[in-house]
Amino acid sequence: MKKTILILSVLFLLISCGKSKKETILQGKVENEQIAIVSKIPGKIVQLLVKEGDFVKKGDTLAILDIPEVDAKKSQAEGAVISAKAQYSMAVKGATENQLKQLEAKKMGLKEQYEFAKKSITRLSNMLKDSLVSQQTFDETFAKYQGAQAQYNAVLAEIDEARKGARIEQQTMALGQQDRAYGALQEVETANKERYVIAPQDMSIETITLNLGELALPGYTLFNGYISNSTYFRFTIQESQLDKFKKGQERIVHVFYNKKEIKGIVSTIKQLGAYGNIATAYPDFEMQESLFEIKITPSNSEEAKDLITKATVTLTL
Repeated sequence: MKKTILILSVLFLLISCGKSKKETILQGKVENEQIAIVSKIPGKIVQLLVKEGDFVKKGDTLAILDIPEVDAKKSQAEGAVISAKAQYSMAVKGATENQLKQLEAKKMGLKEQYEFAKKSITRLSNMLKDSLVSQQTFDETFAKYQGAQAQYNAVLAEIDEARKGARIEQQTMALGQQDRAYGALQEVETANKERYVIAPQDMSIETITLNLGELALPGYTLFNGYISNSTYFRFTIQESQLDKFKKGQERIVHVFYNKKEIKGIVSTIKQLGAYGNIATAYPDFEMQESLFEIKITPSNSEEAKDLITKATVTLTL
């Protein structure tokens, strides 16, 4: 009887130890920070320069879009810039050399008329005193003198304006038109650059959502991937296990498929908002307890860079 009791006690202890050992193993997943690359303007895909599984560097071109509307607007904007520059230059510099020559010739002719009229009015003024000419003749000659003087002064002002350029208000207006033309061209050039889909950082391409010839709409995800050197381990625990973790704590993570052990640091402890976000494949949690996510970052990123995303890892509590 005693022997039977002893055997049962040993079996109970073995079963209890087995249960305890099983409960101390926490299961999690290998994770990488994800990144999605979207198109900013609509365009048809004319070139795909990468394929799924490729590793790309920051700045690499992933795809090229055909955007005919941008090409047409660029030609229009370039023409507007040329026209606006010419208008502003003319407003600032004034008349051309040939125009100035014409004005100078006009000034010389009007100057001769003015000087002749001036001499005439001087002579008639003396003759009027001696009653040699009538008052009407003098008045007619004086009117011609005033007209010649006005025309001469007008051409002098015209030459001065031609040399100095247009009024400051006209120059400001021309400058504004030039700046607006440059702004439109810059906007088109910025849109033109968006035909090239560029990798924002080092990453691996996991999925490509469109094929050649398909239309990419603004905001549509073209590529999904994982950021380089962003591997971490994610575990889900229940509230009663929180006392076993604290930020900055060093833990050893066991990778199931290659039997590696990797040292890591507990970097994040946060509550899970949804039951579907748990990392354990076969959860056995008390549902009245809150669930928390533990993020462990490898101490040496080189040891974890080739790990397969979503692979199973374990942690001994």
